[in-house]
Amino acid sequence: MSARKRGALVVISGPSGAGKTSICDELLKRVPNSRWSVSVTTRPPRGNEVDGKDYRFIRHEEFQGMVDRDELLEHAQYLGNWYGTPRRAVEEALAAGEVIIMEIDVQGGAQVACRMPDSIRVFVLPPTMETLKARLEGRRTESETLQRKRLAEADGEIAFARSSGYYPYVITNDILKDSVDRVLEIIEQETSK
Repeated sequence: MSARKRGALVVISGPSGAGKTSICDELLKRVPNSRWSVSVTTRPPRGNEVDGKDYRFIRHEEFQGMVDRDELLEHAQYLGNWYGTPRRAVEEALAAGEVIIMEIDVQGGAQVACRMPDSIRVFVLPPTMETLKARLEGRRTESETLQRKRLAEADGEIAFARSSGYYPYVITNDILKDSVDRVLEIIEQETSK
């Protein structure tokens, strides 16, 4: 009897508007035995987000308790709100042979790289900063002030991803299908090692 194959943790990071969620949604459709890593956050829901599906929306006190008890694989503050990944759910899924798709910022990606160096980490770039701006404006879910903050953050995130060594793979998301195909190739390459 063969041992069950350990799963894989796929980390997708990039600036807001780069297309991370669209890539992750396609990966979930195309990668067998995959599932979404549901993060916890202190920010309020946006648009049609559903608690427990998109995020678990929790109070600051509850989040801090999870940090204090070392229950998070990674956590970071972004634009005044906290985000984190519950460690236990990820470890259980990996032990069961599942592929976990995780969409997190570069701070969280760096923590995952340190705690789980065998994770597959991909940074997603927009084709241009003008494209990024247009994508953020097209969402129509945030104020102009918040959009400007996200654009200002993007430069730092991109610089960090390129220089830190935490993201072995950097792709430019111009055509979604091509980007998804490239990430699928990366997953295949890494899991066949």
